[in-house]
Amino acid sequence: MKLPYSASFSLLALLLAGCQSTPTTTAQVADTNDNNQVQTDVIAPVTAVTEVAVDEEVIPAVPPAVEMPEEQELSATPVSEEPLPPTYDDLWLRIADQLHIEVPDNKRVTSQRNWYKKHPSYMDRVAKRADPYLFLIVEKIEQRGLPLELALLPIVESAFDPFAYSHGRASGIWQFIPGTGKRFGLDQNWWYDGRRDISASTDAALDYLEYLNRYFKGDWLHALAAYNSGEGRVRSAIKKNKRLGKPTDFWSLSLPKETRAYVPKLLALGDLLKRRDEYGMSWMTISNQPKVVEIETGSQIDLALAADLAGLSVDQLHKLNPAFNRWATSPDGPHSLLIPVEKAEQFTTKLASLERTERLNWVRHRVKSGDSLNKLAKQYHTSTGVIRDVNKLKGNTIRVGEHLLIPVAASELSSYGFSADQRLAKTQTKPRASQRIDYKVKSGDSLWEIAKRHKVNVRQLAKWNGMAPTDTLRLNQKLVIWKKGKPATTGNGNATTRKIAYKVRSGDSLARIASKFKVSISDLMQWNQLDKNKYLQPGQMLRLYVDVTQISS
Repeated sequence: MKLPYSASFSLLALLLAGCQSTPTTTAQVADTNDNNQVQTDVIAPVTAVTEVAVDEEVIPAVPPAVEMPEEQELSATPVSEEPLPPTYDDLWLRIADQLHIEVPDNKRVTSQRNWYKKHPSYMDRVAKRADPYLFLIVEKIEQRGLPLELALLPIVESAFDPFAYSHGRASGIWQFIPGTGKRFGLDQNWWYDGRRDISASTDAALDYLEYLNRYFKGDWLHALAAYNSGEGRVRSAIKKNKRLGKPTDFWSLSLPKETRAYVPKLLALGDLLKRRDEYGMSWMTISNQPKVVEIETGSQIDLALAADLAGLSVDQLHKLNPAFNRWATSPDGPHSLLIPVEKAEQFTTKLASLERTERLNWVRHRVKSGDSLNKLAKQYHTSTGVIRDVNKLKGNTIRVGEHLLIPVAASELSSYGFSADQRLAKTQTKPRASQRIDYKVKSGDSLWEIAKRHKVNVRQLAKWNGMAPTDTLRLNQKLVIWKKGKPATTGNGNATTRKIAYKVRSGDSLARIASKFKVSISDLMQWNQLDKNKYLQPGQMLRLYVDVTQISS
């Protein structure tokens, strides 16, 4: 073990003073490299050592004065330099070398490990999704000195899908439910959902995991179980076992089925990564270098404009910044964007040349009879607060004849493919059965009642509409219901929607077909995976879901 310089100096002084033997050092210190990579089995950060115990004596950090003969130089054996930290080309290897949580050999871990081994294509899809984000996550974990097993947690939580949404209302790669997200500082509003913000949600998840680790006195398995099912549930299970005189380790606790599988999944992944050669497990390479850089824009900006500045498509930018629900960043922030490293300089240079007023498109609206802030906000796909702030309105009152400045999207709304509206449209138009029913929510409705009335599963109904079963319905909210066979008309549900095949004719366009069948162009594109920049070809077959009572002749 390498001693601090001050301790080496004191030891040499004792030798020169006539000590007969070199004392044995009893303190054990974990070495760390420049990347905070822990080289021993110690997981918690190690407090700096200022004194070294030697045979129950203490060598002071500052050596005492030693009288030396005149002109005699003090010589000592040169101290070897710290070894350089290992370098990795593959980020998975960097993680693998820092996995420290013990993996037991039991059926619960073996079962999960076997599943992952049997589904290599699933693991490849996960790695592909993780590629842009994983380096950022690993850096944040290492900076805190936390176990690198946590870098694998988004695989268990969401398969690294930033738009994942569970039946329990959990969202993002770290699967925060609304309450816990707010508890750890993640804003959730009409414009922005911090639970899907890659950087912010990672910080919040690590804050939560550190808190849980302290709460359970350093037991990472208890902490991980609590991340899944809540600290209250795990604490109650521990207390129950104590009362019954049973062990209180994770494996002995009575926990929900999901939680009992949750921790073994993470341990199985770590074991497969650490012993990849032994298991013959291939992990798709992810280069050990940053893929994105976080850039502060300073104010609200249209995502289409930001994408253009960076030389990206809107979808490419939105995939890296999935927290934004609409066509622009939130007016109240955050205003930072993740930009590919190779595009960062171009983006910052072009952004700096724009005035803040040029970062959004504007319309000058003359208030007409019947207009309201709420109506205008819906019309222009913005919020009432933005209109108030821009026009310095103190309340919601507007007068006929006055003019309002309103920020609007720079491109067609269908161009923002990962906005909340477009994702919902894609979800609702994805065919699930032969018959589609369009339903408008009435006063007193609930998902459970609607599902029962139409004889469908409530979880399926929620999934068809991008919701969780416990989400609250809004008056006049539009839902889709998919059924097999010939449905009966019920309530205000539209039971006359049918799947039809249409052959494109000469002169047809998306707009013409959409108008003929009373459907939207965006629905047509999504049903048939069409590119709006490519022309339809005569004879091409299209799939449509239409209300047969509304078809034009």
